[in-house]
Amino acid sequence: MRHKARTIVAATAALGLTAGLSGCGGNADAESETVSLTVIATNYGDSVHKNSEGYWDRVALAFGAEHPGINVNVEVHAPDEVDEKVSELVEQGKAPDIVQTDGYSEYAARDLLYSADDVLSVPVQASFVPSLANAGEMDRAQYGLPFTASTRLLYYNKDLFRQANLNPPETWGELLAAARVLKTQGVKYPIAVPLGPEEAEAETLMWLLAGDGGYTDTTNSYDIASATNVATLTWLKEKLVGEGLTGPVAPGELNRGAAVDAFLTGDAAMVNGPLSLIRQIEDSSDSVPYGTVPLPSRDGKETPAMGTADWVIAFKNDDRREAIGQFLDFLYDDKYVIEQASEYELLPVTTSAADTMRADKKHRSHWNGLDTLQNLRLYPVAETNWSEVAAAIRERIGGAVTPDGNPKAVLESIARATK
Repeated sequence: MRHKARTIVAATAALGLTAGLSGCGGNADAESETVSLTVIATNYGDSVHKNSEGYWDRVALAFGAEHPGINVNVEVHAPDEVDEKVSELVEQGKAPDIVQTDGYSEYAARDLLYSADDVLSVPVQASFVPSLANAGEMDRAQYGLPFTASTRLLYYNKDLFRQANLNPPETWGELLAAARVLKTQGVKYPIAVPLGPEEAEAETLMWLLAGDGGYTDTTNSYDIASATNVATLTWLKEKLVGEGLTGPVAPGELNRGAAVDAFLTGDAAMVNGPLSLIRQIEDSSDSVPYGTVPLPSRDGKETPAMGTADWVIAFKNDDRREAIGQFLDFLYDDKYVIEQASEYELLPVTTSAADTMRADKKHRSHWNGLDTLQNLRLYPVAETNWSEVAAAIRERIGGAVTPDGNPKAVLESIARATK
């Protein structure tokens, strides 16, 4: 569903607060001192749940009530429109003050952004979940301020597992054994493995991390064709795919949406999915009895959890730097962090908000995800060529697990895209 941009203005005059700006100057003087901030944000809504306009409306109006000298003008755009809109404004020399989107490295590399040190108070900086704050760094400075986070979990159909007398798996061996039993029970997709072009970089990273690998090494440098990554894809090819346990559609041709649909209809017993899948299950006419666990690792030991994040970035404008900082400090109040996370089945980005949600049973559906927060591994978004590398993964990774596929050769071809 595409949502047109909507402008939200925290208008101080509408709140009857303008006259309080100056002790003796009257409205004219007050208006001359008013600072206007432009914010461009991403819409997280869908056809069932209201979009993000209401969230930003509440934040902007509440901020305006506390800071009558600052107007906040928010435009909310569909996810596929935000980057183009921001790029156009930057090239025109009209960069927004604040942008909420899925990346930061391009503008940070061009020295167009404030760092967290430039605009945030020390308590707010210290409140970020460390794994997310670290992922927002480039050249030892944090330019990406985490706004939303999510993790991927293994969803399993409780009814199908109960009928097959199975427990959720904790190792690859147990996962393989369960998939074999489910196949004998006539389950169409014992485990759906979507490596199609829709979002293959997410599914791939989950499996690589579970195999003690990943897209980067311990120094956060690309290490895509590592021996551990080759071993992981070889196991997928020879075991799950090779034994026909991933269903009738080849993983390289199966998109995430189709895999999720198979789980929602009961055709798939297991699928990796984001926390937002919980909302889809609850909204489905035939609600699936589901459970969630971390994707099993090769040997059952704890491995990093695959995570994703969206970011807030602040463009340099010294005339409005102080106002930008005030608004961002306000934005990261626990009230708004928790509201955003709970509304859209996302994870909070501050430790205090996470602790609050973990202690509240009404947020029980988030608990498995909250447990992964301190051990998240995100895409290497600090690399300015990550978008090209991700495109190469989406295009080629499915070929690694075909009957004639060569995992090592495919990973090496993707690795060349990092140069």
